[in-house]
Amino acid sequence: MDKLPGLGDMGGMLKQLRQMQEELVKAQKELAKETVSAEAGKGAVKVTVTGDQRVTDLQIDSEAMNGDARKLAQFLQEAMNKALDESRELAKKRLGPLSQGLNL
Repeated sequence: MDKLPGLGDMGGMLKQLRQMQEELVKAQKELAKETVSAEAGKGAVKVTVTGDQRVTDLQIDSEAMNGDARKLAQFLQEAMNKALDESRELAKKRLGPLSQGLNL
C-alpha cells in the first residue's frame, strides 16, 4: 500500500498488526497448557486452573472436612479464588508484553 498523507505506511502497520495477532494467538494457546494451583484449609482443598482459567483438578481431603459443608464451601471458594487470581496473573505476564504495543 502507498503511504497516505498523515497515515504513514499503512501496509507496514497492517503487517505488524497481523504479526502481533499471530503472536497473541500463539501465546494464548500456550497459556491454556500452563497450570497454577492453590490450596485452602492447610491443604484440605486444592484447585488447579489453566492459564485460560479452566479448572482441571479439584482435590478434597475428606478427613479434614469431617462432614462440615459450610467449612468445605468456604475452603472451595478460597482455593478457587486464589487459583483464578494466580491464573489471571500468569495471563498478564504472558500476554502483557504483546498487548503493550496495542495500547490496551
